[in-house]
Amino acid sequence: MKKVALAAALSVAATGAFAGGLAEPIMEPEVIVEDTSSSNGGIIVPILLLVLIAAAVSNS
Repeated sequence: MKKVALAAALSVAATGAFAGGLAEPIMEPEVIVEDTSSSNGGIIVPILLLVLIAAAVSNS
């Protein structure tokens, strides 16, 4: 009976070894959606800066 129990325990332990290797998990890429601003958004600040400089020069 001890031999049968030992054989059963070894067979259960051995099946885990043959179950397969560690596979890389398949992960889907994360999609990030960014709202785009209008094309003139980057030019507003320099124009305002020029207007403020022109106002400061005209007051002096």
